[in-house]
Amino acid sequence: MKIILASQSPMRKELLKQMGLTFDVIVSNADETLDKGLSLEEQSKKIAYLKAKTVFNETDGDRIIIGADTLIIKDNKTYGKPKNKQDSIDMLNKLKNTCHTVITSICVLVEKDGKYKEYLDYDTTRVYFKDITEEEILNWIEVGKPYYLAGGYAIRSQFCVFIDKIDGNITTIQGLPTHKLYDILKDINKTHEVKS
Repeated sequence: MKIILASQSPMRKELLKQMGLTFDVIVSNADETLDKGLSLEEQSKKIAYLKAKTVFNETDGDRIIIGADTLIIKDNKTYGKPKNKQDSIDMLNKLKNTCHTVITSICVLVEKDGKYKEYLDYDTTRVYFKDITEEEILNWIEVGKPYYLAGGYAIRSQFCVFIDKIDGNITTIQGLPTHKLYDILKDINKTHEVKS
């Protein structure tokens, strides 16, 4: 059964490869507008679902669609992908020398022999930043090109020197909680006898 990742994220692709999976990529054009009536966890789950469902509706046959969404939260404010250089500077200045939470939701939609099943889950990890100077922020933005990164940073990059510690799973910060995905795929394999 084919696996399709509904994301253009290079890190999500890398994590799936690290899991030993063979997959295709179809970028979702789902609306990622936050719904203020939902909790942050529910918002993230909703966006992950919409990403997966959009690609599911564009495809057919036996397939597994994987969608994910990552939110950075500090003081009940969300930090998405920075729009430009100044937005990156402002974002990192607010996150430096503090702790924030990363929520990554995962949605897996499966169709096999006409049977349909949905899996929806999320994971949270706390990230503690060291203090970062203005010069260090500007250097990171120049090197890191953070405009496709939630929170404007990547933990597996030069930016790692500014992370004091994490409390949780590193793959949640990277945008795809592989420990959760593994359990879902295990259940799919058991239910549908899928070989990946």
